[in-house]
Amino acid sequence: MTPLPGGVGVSGLTVYDWEAADGLCGGAPHMHLVCSEAYVVIGGAGSMQTLTTSGFDETPLLPGDVVRFTPGTIHRLVNDGGLRLVVLMQNGGLPEAGDAVFTFPAPVLADPHAYRRAAGLSGERSAAARRRDLALEGFLALREGGLREFHIAAHRLKTDLLDAWRIRWRDGALAAAVTTGRQLERLKAGDLSHLDHGRVSRLECPERPRFGTCGRLHTHPVPDPSTRPPRGPSGSPRPHPPKENF
Repeated sequence: MTPLPGGVGVSGLTVYDWEAADGLCGGAPHMHLVCSEAYVVIGGAGSMQTLTTSGFDETPLLPGDVVRFTPGTIHRLVNDGGLRLVVLMQNGGLPEAGDAVFTFPAPVLADPHAYRRAAGLSGERSAAARRRDLALEGFLALREGGLREFHIAAHRLKTDLLDAWRIRWRDGALAAAVTTGRQLERLKAGDLSHLDHGRVSRLECPERPRFGTCGRLHTHPVPDPSTRPPRGPSGSPRPHPPKENF
């Protein structure tokens, strides 16, 4: 059973108000490989800078706005004052398993060890700021060109995680959709038995926010889809990928 409808992940986000090298406050630019994302603005003001194959763009964010974007959209949140969001993530738990790729400079992207060091987060503000500033450096360079090369580097960095991601998708979002299909078939046959199992559940939110990609996060936890690690072609256990702070 997925924790939210459709296997969606949800977090409360207070966007960083730390000034970056270009004089703007906000989070670290990054891109998701397979997950769509949506922002529901609940306070403050700001914008979302994006970079796709269609070019650079900027979307204003004000209370009540809902903005959705798809994989392949490099995005950076800019905080003009008190910007707070509810973040909805497709494939809950998968972004934390490494679906996001920071826009670090090309030499960092080319070295998996250097990338992991740069992407790691000790939980301190200084580490989050360094990671944000390095991603911004690469983002500003990408605005001048090289997006295709970034896509190739992002894929190369994450290739070893694809099997584990597929398991999360299969046992999360796909399982939720399959359940709905079965319920529709039962209703068509006059079987109402699933209506006897209505219930209410609560997702507990951590009391203390943590440092994330774009700000301080109140993340509702998404359990691992399986208690057993996926197995490689030889049958040997393959550990779950390390979770990242997004």
